[in-house]
Amino acid sequence: MVGPRNKWQIVADQSESSSMLKARSFRKYQWLVALLGFVLHSQVFATVSQDDGYRLWLNYRFITNPTLRLTYLEQTSHIYVAGNSATSDVIRHELQLALPTMLGLNPVFVSQANAATLVIETGTSVISELGDEGFHIVGKAKSLRVTANTQVALLYGTFALLRSMQTGQDLANLDVREQPKVQRRMLNHWDDLDRHTERGYAGQSIFDWHKLPVYKEQRYINYARANASIGINGIVPNNVNANALILTPSYLLKVQALADMFRPYGIKVYLSIKFSSPQQIGGLTTSDPADPQVQQWWQDKAKEIYQLIPDFGGFLVKANSEGQPGPGDYGRSHAMGANMLAKALKPFGGIVLWRAFVYAPDDEHERSLQAYNEFAPLDGQFADNVTVQVKNGPIDFQPREPFSPLFGAMPNTPLAMEFQVTQEYLGFSTHLAYLGTVFEEVLDADTWVKGQGSTVAKVVDGSLEGHDLSVMAGVANIGMDRNWTGHIFAQANWYALGRLAWDHQLSAKDIANEWVAMTLSQTPQVQQPIVTMMMASREHVVNYMTPLGLHHLMATGHHYGPGPWVDNLSRADWNPVYYHRADTQGIGIDRTATGTNGVAQYSAHWQAIFADPAKTPDELLLWFHHLPWNYPMRSGKTLWLTLVERYYAGVEGVEQMQQTWQRLAGQINAGQHHQVTMALAIQLQEAKWWRDACVLYFQQFAKQPIPEGLPQPEHSLEYYQRLAFPYAPGQG
Repeated sequence: MVGPRNKWQIVADQSESSSMLKARSFRKYQWLVALLGFVLHSQVFATVSQDDGYRLWLNYRFITNPTLRLTYLEQTSHIYVAGNSATSDVIRHELQLALPTMLGLNPVFVSQANAATLVIETGTSVISELGDEGFHIVGKAKSLRVTANTQVALLYGTFALLRSMQTGQDLANLDVREQPKVQRRMLNHWDDLDRHTERGYAGQSIFDWHKLPVYKEQRYINYARANASIGINGIVPNNVNANALILTPSYLLKVQALADMFRPYGIKVYLSIKFSSPQQIGGLTTSDPADPQVQQWWQDKAKEIYQLIPDFGGFLVKANSEGQPGPGDYGRSHAMGANMLAKALKPFGGIVLWRAFVYAPDDEHERSLQAYNEFAPLDGQFADNVTVQVKNGPIDFQPREPFSPLFGAMPNTPLAMEFQVTQEYLGFSTHLAYLGTVFEEVLDADTWVKGQGSTVAKVVDGSLEGHDLSVMAGVANIGMDRNWTGHIFAQANWYALGRLAWDHQLSAKDIANEWVAMTLSQTPQVQQPIVTMMMASREHVVNYMTPLGLHHLMATGHHYGPGPWVDNLSRADWNPVYYHRADTQGIGIDRTATGTNGVAQYSAHWQAIFADPAKTPDELLLWFHHLPWNYPMRSGKTLWLTLVERYYAGVEGVEQMQQTWQRLAGQINAGQHHQVTMALAIQLQEAKWWRDACVLYFQQFAKQPIPEGLPQPEHSLEYYQRLAFPYAPGQG
């Protein structure tokens, strides 16, 4: 981005001074320009051959296909971008970044549309149904046109056009009409004001609150570019375990500085707030939502915010969960707390995102039931500018969970989807786990609440019940590491979140293909094995961590490594033994009518399936059932044997990924290849650790041998139980 671009610009400016490259004779010399571009591109990228991943999927590699390059040159040599706004300037800047490195073309911007081969403008052939964010791209021989109703939509269209070029599409026959299926597409940063990132594995927070508002780093702009390129239009820069200081005047000026930088990219800023802020920073003696003084305090605070940030998005709230204050402290409902804030934001167009991740220390119900029990009875009681933000599963971002039963259980309330992009329970930033398959699995899940086809995606986008407010959010995996996410492939999870929030009908595989082509290689023979590796990666993690529906087996606090033996924490539902319930009789948690009756929270269709182990998918078997070690599986093998084989298969899958990646040496940028090689070595080591520790632990209950032919664990169970990691990253 910045470094390569500056170096390129110096060379490009020097070459453009030659009369050979004057705009009036450009076409005559287009082949020479292409050749010069290739040479210059090679020189520039020779200096950055050790690609560190900073440019993400916007690295704009040189297009080596000569036919495509000629076509693209013919269609983008003279460019007209309508408007004189900050966003139109962003569009021009992005084209100035992309076209020289992809095509060897210095774009010539003209002042009239009829003099351009690429026209980017509002108001021409725009379809009203595209709304404020949709766009239309039409490609013909030697001409391209991007049209939309707004400047921000033109920016989305420009990025879509560049993506088409990066992925080798035929622009001469392009006719694309797109608009987002979800209204608010967001990243939630769990970043603290001291730059610690809770559950972050890529270094410090990118938000340097100490230097803001004056010091505005280039990284903020590059972050905004990356988000806009995948359609993300909202960010929450601070942790849901919020600090009330974020609402003080000095910090609001810092938030204003971020909002001003992000606005040209179509990104609104939201804030996580502390429900007890009226007491902590407002001088009040209570934060009771029924108190008129408290209500007035929030109304005044909203007015103060909107005077600084007119397009402020709203508040994200974690209340009465894991020690956070909330309306329950005063005997008030979640709806009362949310509606108080909603009333304060309503005059300015703001919304409240009220998180459903609530479980109480004194609740006698099993944990997976508690969010449903808390919120389903409140359906219809929330204001129209409130959305309840629900995690994808009923526990907590596990490697695999069934979809949350809340999706479909609150027809009168808009429900926002909360995914986790950071890999808190999937190996942090050293394990390759492509989460596009997780997002797709959940969004495509059919709730059956209104018959077949009542998918979670339709609940989230509002189409199932006719809600206008729709939100999809991802807990960000972004930090100050040069490659942003700690692992080159973890970038794909950020990318997939944005693409599926824009269009949940895209497939995880197609998104993986896009990301690989834009980030790693244009060569199909290289792309195919990488995509295959990505699509299998999450299942490998599930197998060596939590196969057959097991969950929450991670060690205490940091969630790093296995800890199925942990049973000494102050709360029962923080202990892994609470979830697997292994004993000499069997393993798994009974969530049928004879146990916790979690199946009752699902539609009748799923109750019939989940209540019967013979019908329950193997992937969720131990989530819903406590079964004997010799329970016969569909394969004819016993549960014990199948469980062990899954653990070993997970390790074998990582070994296969490692072998695939090594075969690609020399075909992937050396810097990128080396980073992933090192991470895969860690992943294989830790996959074996997970396998051996869990198999040994469960073996003491099953009292059965590890099958012959499988390698025996390297250490004893006691060895694994003694391991401690007090400084594992990302702790709360």
